[in-house]
Amino acid sequence: MRAGLWVIDCQKTQRDPACGVCGCLEPRIRSSRIRWITHTPIGQCGVVLRIRVRLYECVHCWSTWSENLDRVAAPGRQLSFAAIWWAIAEISWKSKSIRACALDLYCSWATVNTAVLETTDSILVTDPTRLDGVRVLGVDEHVWRHTSTGSRYVTVLVDLTGLRSGKSARLLDMIEGRSEHVVSSWLAGQSRAFRDNIQVVAMDAFTGFKNASAAQLPHACDVMDPFHVVKLAADKVSQVRCRLQREETGQRGTKNDPLYRHRRSLLKSQWLRTDKQALAVKKLLNAYPSLKLAHDVYQRIIDCYREKNRKKARRALRELIDALAQKGSSPHCPELATLGRTLAKRRDDVLAYFTFAKSSNGPTEAINGRLETLRGIALGFRQPENYRLRSLLHSGGFTQTIRAHIHTTLHTPYTQK
Repeated sequence: MRAGLWVIDCQKTQRDPACGVCGCLEPRIRSSRIRWITHTPIGQCGVVLRIRVRLYECVHCWSTWSENLDRVAAPGRQLSFAAIWWAIAEISWKSKSIRACALDLYCSWATVNTAVLETTDSILVTDPTRLDGVRVLGVDEHVWRHTSTGSRYVTVLVDLTGLRSGKSARLLDMIEGRSEHVVSSWLAGQSRAFRDNIQVVAMDAFTGFKNASAAQLPHACDVMDPFHVVKLAADKVSQVRCRLQREETGQRGTKNDPLYRHRRSLLKSQWLRTDKQALAVKKLLNAYPSLKLAHDVYQRIIDCYREKNRKKARRALRELIDALAQKGSSPHCPELATLGRTLAKRRDDVLAYFTFAKSSNGPTEAINGRLETLRGIALGFRQPENYRLRSLLHSGGFTQTIRAHIHTTLHTPYTQK
């Protein structure tokens, strides 16, 4: 042991059987060399295998070859297969950074990063069975880097099928950009069986996702997520408040203006407000009829999604959308007229949430939150492909596959058959 690093001398117990040129079964040992391979750590101590690799020489054709260590590590690579899968498990299960794994393995960041990403891409991501059984697809976008140049958005595609059986959602893929073209191209690149198996597509109010789904998945039902429906109504309440503020004061709100001071209380659900907040909101609604109208619509939408009886909730929300879509239903409140047109246009998608259970895009938003944590752990990303692979490793649902590979690499003897 040297300064917290275990150095273990190793040698193959079985000799290579025959010459690859003439088939001679009795080669002689010509010389040997030392190959250093980083292995899985023991506790807080790193482990390095000092393997004596024998060089054989054929006594008939005089060809030479070295012992085959391909079951221990890839040719020219420093990390053993067991060390690579150990690092993948640490990154995936414990949310470790590449740097932390490199410190535990006593090797460089670049060595671990290259090995982890190559293995993730070649074995985990390209598994042909990974996309089997996807029936509910979630689509959303988020900002992956804050720079003045280059693409800032990526579109994530999430498998929501397992929610109906109590399982977690998993990240299927990530595409750079957010548009109808990128989603449509990704769907077109999948197999016909995959597209035919999709029954429900959960999305936000972005028209591009809707058009891509209609073009590539015409048989699937689009579901507009409750979060985004409520967010649309909340935005209209804020727009009405800002308009009234400008009409009354001629400027944006300040901390002493009641409309600005109680802006957050206006967006709270009624049962979450304190007595003081409820009294302040009541005074504002009595003073501004148009704000009261927008606020009542906002609260009614929330009540529809909180209703446990899905048929009753669907009927109430349908009646509200139909009422908002009628011309002249919201006098002196153009914001509600805009909301009514938007909801009427996506009426079937909004109401489909009550028909298909467990079709919310909330787990997709949760994965976006996990990926935000990942970006913090990694201190940001520069390359979109690296971000994609790390995200898939972090939220792709590879737990069972990783466990199987760890069992194989740690419990299979390193002897050539």
